[in-house]
This record gives sequence, structure tokens and C-alpha cells, in this order.
Amino acid sequence: MERTIELKIEKWLNGNYDESTKEQIKLLQENNTDELTDAFYRELEFGTGGLRGIMGIGTNRMNKYTVGMATQGFANYLQKSFSGEIKVAIAHDCRNNSRAFAEITANVFAANGIKVFLFESLRPTPELSFTIRHLGCKAGVVCTASHNPKEYNGYKAYWDDGAQLVPPHDKNVIAEVEKIASVDDVKWSGGEANITIIGKEMDEAYLNMVKSLSVYPEVCQQQHDLKIVYTPIHGTGIMLVPQALQSLGFDNVHIVEEQSKPDGNFPTVVYPNPEETETMSIGLAKAKALDADILLGTDPDADRVGVGVKNNLGEWVLLNGNQTALLTFNYMIEARKNKGINQPNDMVIKTIVTTDMIDVIAKHHGVACYNVLTGFKWIASLIKEKEGKENYIVGGEESFGLMIGNEIRDKDAVSAVAILCEMAAVEKARGKSLYSKLIELYTQFGLYKESLVSITKKGMNGVAEINSMMESFRSNPPKMIDGIEVVELLDYQLQIGKNLQTGESWAINLPKSNVLQFLLKDHSRISARPSGTEPKIKFYFSVNASIADESQFNNTEKVLDQKIERIIAEMKLN
Repeated sequence: MERTIELKIEKWLNGNYDESTKEQIKLLQENNTDELTDAFYRELEFGTGGLRGIMGIGTNRMNKYTVGMATQGFANYLQKSFSGEIKVAIAHDCRNNSRAFAEITANVFAANGIKVFLFESLRPTPELSFTIRHLGCKAGVVCTASHNPKEYNGYKAYWDDGAQLVPPHDKNVIAEVEKIASVDDVKWSGGEANITIIGKEMDEAYLNMVKSLSVYPEVCQQQHDLKIVYTPIHGTGIMLVPQALQSLGFDNVHIVEEQSKPDGNFPTVVYPNPEETETMSIGLAKAKALDADILLGTDPDADRVGVGVKNNLGEWVLLNGNQTALLTFNYMIEARKNKGINQPNDMVIKTIVTTDMIDVIAKHHGVACYNVLTGFKWIASLIKEKEGKENYIVGGEESFGLMIGNEIRDKDAVSAVAILCEMAAVEKARGKSLYSKLIELYTQFGLYKESLVSITKKGMNGVAEINSMMESFRSNPPKMIDGIEVVELLDYQLQIGKNLQTGESWAINLPKSNVLQFLLKDHSRISARPSGTEPKIKFYFSVNASIADESQFNNTEKVLDQKIERIIAEMKLN
């Protein structure tokens, strides 16, 4: 074991830490030095969205000490940034220890003289974003690890616009957190009078906002018996999604009972992620048994949404995040236009790894479409930049996230469920389905097919392996993929785009990010990006082809699937 790690362990054994923590360290010293090393080999990084990690003892784990120290650093930065009264809002999800972490966060802020609004019990992450803006807070925190496995928890930090931290605040908060050298630097208690408990009144304001997003409320009323199956996957969605659907008039909503109770152990799933077919399998079975119109699932903190529908062959399938996004973007553009409430300065925002089909649709309707780095904080940052000049309508990314309307600044599965059900109602009123609408769009704009390969590399060596993979692609970009020339390399870390055929280069006007994109001559796109919150590297594939009518859809989709499979095999990512 390296001496630097030994010193950290000694600091915890001899420092002002509780006896239970010290006993756990001693047990690991005797029985599992590998786990002990992993628990202390680094500080749990205050990264792209705050903290996220496995729960347990140590500097590289989520525990009361890492949460308290992070909060003290955040509090110090808030006091440097603002004068007068400083208010913060705090929420948490259903995970084990989330309530305890939220209360520790509240107590540390309050002990620093900051006014705290703490939710009475678990609430969706998007409601926290809304609350920051609604109450005029300077910051906020939600204790959640989103869709990660049950061993994880996290701490998402927000700024006064209701968005997660962006430059310069992210780096500045990190710097303040790093200055907290010891748990003795943390003000743990003494300001309890600064804490106000909130709940139902904020729920009501938030649900009114969700209802206001409806473009065709009259169709929702007409199609009130739309057969909806919903699963909160043991998470916070149960607190607000059923009420949101009720407010639009939907009265035929069936909750997946096996997954309705909030439970941080997620007993029916391995990963509480609506992207996973296994996670949605109980909901799919219920939707099939009921012959439902639509299935929806939200992750533990209700910021991601999964959608199940019947395809053109009558089989139940899950839409991928790109399909959900393009349907929603198209609806918000097209429905507003048909209703006559669109504005000439309407804009939509997506991320650089989300389907290019959205750009094509937006261009067709004369709506500005902007591309930003992965993460809703970048969508929020652009909204802030464009405020007063352009009218934000909808934003989203391929990882099952949507942000509809201007009242929140993070992805929101509660409002997404409401709008997706409205979309299904509108199509049903036409005698159609969401899937048939998808094929209509493919026929009009081209069939875009996307896929994702996610490779996990855990532990100390994992980070090095991921960095090595990225460096190899960066220094030796492929010249051909699947027999097609690679014509452009976009390097968002170096902020340079390059034409690999002519040698011409240009600046990429986005913040630095460790992302590489290869553009092929046939307009296929391959992106590589290490995750900012998990020990993973993700590869995104996008291919497309024209179809003349619906009859060509299934065969063309198979051809595109095979193309993606060949690319994955050629790049040795199987």
C-alpha cells in the first residue's frame, strides 16, 4: 500500500471520526486491504455534477464526512459570492442514507448562517431545480445517485438559476472543497433555527407548472381514458407523476405495484435505470396484459424517463432515448406551430451525441437548434446566454432526459411523462400511435438509427485504461470505418475540428470536454466519451438512410443495425 494512502488511513484512525467508522477501517485492515486501498486511494471527486460514489468509509466513498466537507466548501464559496441573506434548497431521493445525507447538508449550511429550505421527505430532482428558482435561492443540493446501482449515492450541486454548476462556479467550488483539510474544519451544527421544512405547497406550484406545459389540454380531456402504465422503479416519481397525469385529466393510470414503494435496495431490479430492458420488464408485462396505450418508467430521482409502446408489428418495445427525444422535440415544435402559439425566435437545444435527426426536423420548421456538450447544465447555460433574445421550448439528450419549458434547469421526467402521454393522446385521436408517428417522421426526414456501447473500467487501473483508449483514438484516428472514409475528426478536448482529407482545421466554440467524434463520408457519426459520473467510457453510433414509405422501414432498420454491429466489431468494442 502506498504511503500516501497509509497516511490518510492513519488520519481517520487518529482523527475526530466516530468509533464505528474506525472499527470498520480496522476490520478492512485485517480482512480486505484491496477494498481499503480503493476506499482511500483518492478523494471522492467533486466532479461534473457534484459527488457520486459507493457508500462506505473512506475519502473515496460517500459518507457523512465527505458530504459534510463538501457542504462546508460549498457554503464557503456561497458566502464569498453573495452578500446579504443566502438561501439554499435541499432535496433527496429514495436511496439508503439519502435522508441522512440531506439532513447533514442542511445542518452544515445552517450552521454557516445560511437559510435552508429542506423538503419534508423524498422528492424528484427536477422539483429541486424548480424550487431554487421559485424561492429565489442562491444554490441547492439534491442527495441522489440517479440511476446508479443501490451501492451508490451522490450529491448534486446547483446554482441560483436552478442548474448544476458550470464554469467558473464548478472549479471555484471544487477549490473551496479542497481547502477543507479536516472534518474539524466543518461547522456541523448550531444553526437549526435557519432550517425551514417545505413540501406540499412546493408540490402544488410545481404541478401547476407541469400542467401549463400542455399544448393540447382539450385532447387530454377527450382522451382521458388513455390506458397508461407507469412505474416509478421504487423511486421518487411516485410522489408527483400520478398527480401530474391526473391534473391533465388522465384517469386510466395503472401503477406497477411491485415497483411503487420507494426503496433504496431496488428489490425488483439490478439497475434502477429505465434505459435497461430488464428494469422495465415488469412494466412491459403489465402493459401487454392490459393492452395499454403507453408504458412509462422513471429512475429513482425522476429525472430520466423510459417509454414503452407497441411497434408497427403489434409487439411491445422500448423506445431508445434518441427516439423519445426526437418525438418530443418534433411535438413541441409542430404542435405549437399548429396551435399558433409558436414564436419566430423559438429555439431548441440538444447535446452533441444526440441524434442529428432533431437538427433536420428543426431546420425544416425554421426553428433554431443548438448543440452543446453532454449534460443539462450546458443546456441551461445556453438558455441563460440567450435569455431575452430567443425563446427556449425544449431540450434533451439521448440518455433518456428531457427538459420542457422555461421554469426548470435540469432534466425532468415528471413533465416528460405528462407531455409524452399528451403526445400519445393526440396520436390516438388521429387513429394512430406514437410508433406510427415515429415511422412518419423517418419517412419524411430519413431513418436515423443510434446505438450505445458502454464499457466499465473499475478501480485505480480503470481510469488509466479509459485515458489510454481515448489517447489512442486521439493520436491515431481511423482512416476508414466499415469501408467508409472518415472525413472529419472533432476533438472537443483540444477544441479543434479537422478535415482528415484536406488537413484543414477549425476551432470548436464549446468548453473543453474529453469527447472525440468521427464523421464518415456517408454521414455516419461515431462519438467516444468517458462518463463524468461513472467509471465508464461510452461509444455512440449514428447511421442513417432514406426510406420512401413505411413498407421499407423494417428492412432498412435491419440494414442499419447490421452496419452498427460491423462498426462495433471493427473497433473491437464487443
